[in-house]
Amino acid sequence: MADQEKTNKLQLHHLKPAPGSKKAKIRVGRGEGGKRGKTAGRGTKGLNARSKLRPGFEGGQTPLARRVPKLRGFTNPNKEYFAVVNVDRLNEFRASSTVTPDVLRDRGLVKKRGRVKVLAEGNLSKSLTVQAHAFSKEAIAKIEAAGGTAEVIK
Repeated sequence: MADQEKTNKLQLHHLKPAPGSKKAKIRVGRGEGGKRGKTAGRGTKGLNARSKLRPGFEGGQTPLARRVPKLRGFTNPNKEYFAVVNVDRLNEFRASSTVTPDVLRDRGLVKKRGRVKVLAEGNLSKSLTVQAHAFSKEAIAKIEAAGGTAEVIK
């Protein structure tokens, strides 16, 4: 009885894959004696008989590297970028008040951080003291014509 229990037990060394589930890998190009010697099932000559195509080859179609136009010019790394505000937007402030870049940011008139430049679009009807990093010539003229002053900050 004890011998019978031993033989019916599933044991690790009895396990094997189901018949037909495992196939041997076909080894090609291993000599004339084998089934797939010489050309190794690739036919004769030509691109498809070779091992690799060159990188970027698109089957005779004009490759991407030649279809895309070349970039022209360059990007100047020393270019100064300004957050811009126009003179007509300064009418929101009370007369004879001082307008600084921080005040402009708090009001939401200037979105970016960094330097602020005042441009001349529109008209100014109040005398203000405007402080900014840069002004256009016309903007200075309009601020001074309204009785204000334009101060350049370093």
